[in-house]
Amino acid sequence: MVFPKPASESDLFLPYNFTSPHNADSLPRFSIPDNSMPKEAAYQNIHDELQLDAIPKLNLASFVTTSMEEECNKLIMESINKNYVDMDEYPATTDLHNRCVNMIARLFNVEIGENESAIGAGTVGSSEAIMLAGLAFKKKWQNKRKAEGKSYDKPNLVTGANVQVCWEKFARYFEVELREVNVREDYYVMDPAKAVEMVDENTICVAAILGSTYNGEFEDVKLLNDLLLEKKKQTGWDTPIHVDAASGGFIAPFLYPELEWDFRLPLVKSINVSGHKYGLVYAGIGWVIWRTKEDLPEDLIFHINYLGADQPTFTLNFSKGSSQIIAQYYQLIRLGQEGYRRIMEDCRENAMVLKKHLEGTGYFNILSKDNGVPVVAFSLKDRSQYDEFKISKMLRRHGWVVPAYPMPPGAEHIKVLRVVIRAEFSRTLAERLALDIKNVLHELQKLPLNIKDEKSMVDTALEANREIIAQESNKRQKIMAA
Repeated sequence: MVFPKPASESDLFLPYNFTSPHNADSLPRFSIPDNSMPKEAAYQNIHDELQLDAIPKLNLASFVTTSMEEECNKLIMESINKNYVDMDEYPATTDLHNRCVNMIARLFNVEIGENESAIGAGTVGSSEAIMLAGLAFKKKWQNKRKAEGKSYDKPNLVTGANVQVCWEKFARYFEVELREVNVREDYYVMDPAKAVEMVDENTICVAAILGSTYNGEFEDVKLLNDLLLEKKKQTGWDTPIHVDAASGGFIAPFLYPELEWDFRLPLVKSINVSGHKYGLVYAGIGWVIWRTKEDLPEDLIFHINYLGADQPTFTLNFSKGSSQIIAQYYQLIRLGQEGYRRIMEDCRENAMVLKKHLEGTGYFNILSKDNGVPVVAFSLKDRSQYDEFKISKMLRRHGWVVPAYPMPPGAEHIKVLRVVIRAEFSRTLAERLALDIKNVLHELQKLPLNIKDEKSMVDTALEANREIIAQESNKRQKIMAA
C-alpha cells in the first residue's frame, strides 16, 4: 500500500501573502537556502523587492527601449526557450536573423546586389559588436603587415575622448593602444583634423561616433573620410573607418537621409548599431555590419559541426537567446520606414519641447545639438548656490532619473545634466519633466545658502515628506470628524 507523502510547510498553499511564514525572514543573500518555498512566496518576495527599482519609463539616463507592443511581447515569450546558436534546430529563427542583417545593411547603404546577402551578425549589444569589429580591423592589419614583412606588435586605434567605455575595454582586452582626441569647450566630439594627425602606419582604424553618449551629437564622418583619403595620398597609409552608430544608426537614415556617414563613404568598412536603443527592442540586441566579405578576415570565423550541421560563427559568446532577434524583425516589418520615421520625428519634437522649456527658465545652457540623437544636455549658467548634481538628486524625489556628469577630457570642468528622449517618452511626460525641473529650481532657490550641502538637502526632503504625511493625516481626521 502506498501512503501519500505528508505535505511539508514548503508545499502548503498560502492564499494570502501576509500569512506566509516566509515573510518573517529576509531572502537569502549569500547561500542557497536548505529548504524550498512556495512559488507564490518566492514570486511575491522578489516582486516586492524589485519595487525599489526606478520606473524604467522615467529612467532618462538610459537609451534602452523599455516598452514594446503586446504582440511582440507574446513573440518574445514564445521564443524565450530557444537558444539562437542551435541554428540547425531553429532554421526559421536563423532566417529571421539573416533578414535583419540584410535589412539593416541596406538601410546603411551597403553596396550589394538586390538578391545578395550582406555580411553581418547579431550580438548581445553594441559592446560585443564593437569588439568583433575591432578584432576584424586588428587581424586584417596584422595580416597585411605580416605579408609586407613589417612589425605587427604595436597596433593603435584613434577615437575621441567622448567614446563609450566599450572602446576602452576593447583596447585593454585586446592589447591595442588607444589614442584619444580630447574635446574642448563648445566642441564636445572628436575633431576629425586632430584625429587624422594621430594616425600612423600602425593605426588599425579610426572610430567615429554617430551620436555621442554625452550630448547626442553626430561626429563628422564625411570630413574624416576626406581627410584620411588626403593623408593616404601623402603617406600611402590605407586607414579605414568604423562608425559606432549605437545610438544614431536608427535615427540618421530616417531624420537625415542626405547625411553621408555610412557605406556611401569609401573608407567606412564596418558599422555597429544597437537594436535595443532606437531600434526599439528590449535590452540585449546589437548588430555589426561589414562592407564586404573581405573586411571580415576568414581566420576569425569558426566552423562548428557538433550541433548537427556545419555552422560558421563569429561571436564572443556562444549561447544566446532568440527572443530579441525575433523582436527586432517584428519591429522592422511592423513599423517599416514610415513608422520608424514618424517615431524618430516625434522623439525629436519632444526633445525640442523640453529644450524650449529649459531655455525659458534662463538658468541653463543647452549643450546638445538640434540635429543628432534626441538628447537634451544642459548645464547651469550659475553654480554659486547649487550644481547639476543637486538638481539630479532633487529630481529623484519626483521619480525622475536624470544623470549629472562631467564632460570628457578637455572639457571636464563642465558639468551637465542629460535627458534621453526615447520612443515611449510622450509629450505629456516631457512637459511634466520640465515642470518638475522648474519646481526643483524653485525649491533650491528658497534654501538658505548655509544649508546647501548634501546632508541638509536630505533633511529638507525628509521634512517635506513629513509635511505631506501630516497634511494627509489632518485630512483623514477631518473626514472622520465630519
